Amino acid sequence: MAPVTYPPLDTLKPAAENVWVVDSGPMKAMGVIPIPVRTTVIRLASREVMVHSPSRLTPDLLRQIQDIAPIRHLVAPNVAHWTFLKDWQQQVPDAVTWAAPGLRRRVQVKRSGVRLDHDLGEAGGHGWPEELAQVAVHGAGGFCEVALHHRPSRTLILADLVQNLEAARLPVLLRPFAAAAGVLAPDGRAPAYLRAVVKLGGARAREAGRRLVALQPERVIFAHGRWFDYKGAERLERSLRWLVR
Repeated sequence: MAPVTYPPLDTLKPAAENVWVVDSGPMKAMGVIPIPVRTTVIRLASREVMVHSPSRLTPDLLRQIQDIAPIRHLVAPNVAHWTFLKDWQQQVPDAVTWAAPGLRRRVQVKRSGVRLDHDLGEAGGHGWPEELAQVAVHGAGGFCEVALHHRPSRTLILADLVQNLEAARLPVLLRPFAAAAGVLAPDGRAPAYLRAVVKLGGARAREAGRRLVALQPERVIFAHGRWFDYKGAERLERSLRWLVR
């Protein structure tokens, strides 16, 4: 069985011009299924770096990124992808932290002491990079994931709205659970519980899903599983069929 993660871990890997991925993990989904974790690193036109969905930080990874450009933006794109923020903030205190709407109201976030400077969506006047478009997908219970589209490379960056786990990388006994959740490659989706939460967002969520598909990205990077490094638009449309139809 191949490792559930995508070695080498905690190191920069080119994904597109000025875009890198950092594979890390594993973590436990639903407390059961071991899954890989992925961070996306973007070098902006300003010659600064944005780190999307920060995961485990090591001294070597920090050096690799700082060799590209100074880290000036950290992004927590939904309610699950924020737990490593404090480690990064301690190492790059001058970076601005952007968070999904509603994240700052979470009890766990308040208790953690993590600093959230701006909500995503507050682009005007706060120095949000012009080359990155935002699409917010709202569900029930305060759920919101904000997708980013890097226009120069036509790269769509998600967190949990698509999960695409490869069966061969999972323990045999856990493969049926992943299949039941709907997250197995090659056409992984959001897990069943998250699909239910997002669908309760109704027409607003459905329209956001259609906006994502309409972007026609060349590639789609997400936090868990084999990301779509080719035929991004076609594969994204299949993976979001549950939302847009």
